Amino acid sequence: MTTTVEAIYEQGKLRLSKPLALPENAHVRVTIECDTEHEAWMKLSEASLLKTWDNDADDVYNELLKK
Repeated sequence: MTTTVEAIYEQGKLRLSKPLALPENAHVRVTIECDTEHEAWMKLSEASLLKTWDNDADDVYNELLKK
């Protein structure tokens, strides 16, 4: 089972935003994805996408589609 939940790191512990439906003492694997890193990747992705998406070659292709 894979579940994603939000959490806040405070005083050395992760505080989950909502309880999990797990039995007591269940072993889990935790992957940390920090928001600041995510934001940086999103900005880089957006810049790359805009370069690819917004170019003069697309205008030529759109004109060909109209014919």
